[in-house]
Amino acid sequence: MTFNINTWKDAWDASPGPHNKKEYQMLFLKGFCMGSADIIPGVSGGTIAFITGIYSHWLAAIASINLVFIKRFVSFDWKGALAEVHVRFLCALLLGIGVAILSTARLMHYLITEQPVLTWSLFFGLILASIFVVGKEIDDWKGSSLAFVGVGAVSAYVIVGLIPVTTPETWWFILFSGIIAICAMVLPGISGSFILLILGKYEFITGAIKNPFNVDNIMVMALFGGGCVVGIIGFSRILKFFLSHYRNATMGILTGFMIGAMRKVWPWKEVLEAKVIRNKVHVLQEQNIFPAQFDSQVIFAIALMMVGFAFVMILEKFSQSTRVS
Repeated sequence: MTFNINTWKDAWDASPGPHNKKEYQMLFLKGFCMGSADIIPGVSGGTIAFITGIYSHWLAAIASINLVFIKRFVSFDWKGALAEVHVRFLCALLLGIGVAILSTARLMHYLITEQPVLTWSLFFGLILASIFVVGKEIDDWKGSSLAFVGVGAVSAYVIVGLIPVTTPETWWFILFSGIIAICAMVLPGISGSFILLILGKYEFITGAIKNPFNVDNIMVMALFGGGCVVGIIGFSRILKFFLSHYRNATMGILTGFMIGAMRKVWPWKEVLEAKVIRNKVHVLQEQNIFPAQFDSQVIFAIALMMVGFAFVMILEKFSQSTRVS
């Protein structure tokens, strides 16, 4: 294969995505926000993609990694493979997601552990506003649309109430965890991180990310990443099909998912059952409660809810003028 920089550049330029430095920076920032959300149990990167106006392009970009791309890639027709996918869009977005996951995993773990009420209060406001943003995409709030919202809400409410289980740390289950978690990460309202919690693999995976240069952790991340690739390529096509052919019903279910997921992000909780595993306390079952007294922490928590709500609404308005073509 003859290397010609001009033909490679033409393939790169022809790919859908950002056109200038400002658009690259904006898409990287949106990816960073998605990655930060994805490591939080209860908050979905898909939600961030939706409110920042890149959700449809995100699904289309993933779907562009098809059999034609794979055939050209394995036959070393890399220029042709490059022209097949939305490479400029994916490079900028995935770089932001990757940087966020590697740089904020430790911070998010600290905040959820040390300041759970205040942290979940902020997330509560974020998701509450996101429901309004996603819900606006439903054309008709009557009859069947309300039914689909109800189905989504009940499904998410049940899922986020499931009790985490102890699962094996074998290669096939790590791969399986990646497939399932990434499908949830694509959906607004369903958190891939929380699916990992249910599967008993959240701390296992985030522990590997926090220490990425350990040989065993590299293998864990490779297996999990492989599962994510398989899951996202397959599931994105399914979701893209339903959004194209049954958009109102799909948006109703997605909105319902976010409503049901509010159960998980309510800040005040009472632990009903816990278990110590490897010198760490793991909550197996909890219930939402109202704060025992109206003190300064409650006021601060409500203020953070309002900040989170306002942030999403401002971000959504701002993103309308910064769509990536």
